[in-house]
Amino acid sequence: MRHFSIQVLVFLSLLLPTTYLQAEECRIPSSKTSQEAYIRVAPRLICEMQKMGVKLGDPVFIRIFKNEKQLEVWTQKGLSYRLFKTYSICDHSGTLGPKIKEGDKQSPEGFYTVQVEQLNPYSDYHLSFNLGFPNEFDRSHNRTGSFLMVHGRCSSVGCFAMTDFRMEEIYTIVESAMIAGQLQVPVHIFPFRMTWENMAAHNDSKWVPFWENLKQGYDYFEGHRSPPLVTVQDKRYQFLTFRPLLFGGNLPAIAADNNYAQLKPATRTADTL
Repeated sequence: MRHFSIQVLVFLSLLLPTTYLQAEECRIPSSKTSQEAYIRVAPRLICEMQKMGVKLGDPVFIRIFKNEKQLEVWTQKGLSYRLFKTYSICDHSGTLGPKIKEGDKQSPEGFYTVQVEQLNPYSDYHLSFNLGFPNEFDRSHNRTGSFLMVHGRCSSVGCFAMTDFRMEEIYTIVESAMIAGQLQVPVHIFPFRMTWENMAAHNDSKWVPFWENLKQGYDYFEGHRSPPLVTVQDKRYQFLTFRPLLFGGNLPAIAADNNYAQLKPATRTADTL
């Protein structure tokens, strides 16, 4: 019976991409704005991606850094991801730290996913996708909020505003990945690039314990160049090292120059915990 179950999983791992491709093609929302955006930017994106050995429609992963005001788009090649492009964030609101409650005008921090139903080609802000706040972690801490987006234009009350021309590229990349079968796009949002130097520079913040938890996921990707599977347990993010075949199989080995487990954290006093 056990062998039969394994065979079923292997079969599904081969079948699902095609099945989901057919399903997603029927469910992807579309508008005149999103169609015109695709026509404008897709030829350039296809050319740029070909030079990197990837293609429009390959699985993607997004990282956002609030302090640096940057949004990164990574494209999968094999089991790991390559940085495709870094976009400047035109505007985000609030200060460093997570979003706590509805109306605080604070941009979120944490690990989110974007699924098909979160795409909004009819957005009043040109094009947008919902980040899915509050996620399971946020709810476990009783955090509230709604309609936290990555969108066009250049104004924000908790969202990440990218301007229209940048958002057209980002939206087209995400939309194309979903049309090709990606069920959800991970979006990891950090207060800053989580080096020990930056952590030390902000060690007087009350959010240090929260940021140390975020840094575990940050280091995981920096080492493996593949986003971790994220769960929530005991009100903390947990990062799975085991990846079933359905989720891409084993991760590539950690690069020698990215072995973050060997690095030592900057010293900070107990009263900052």
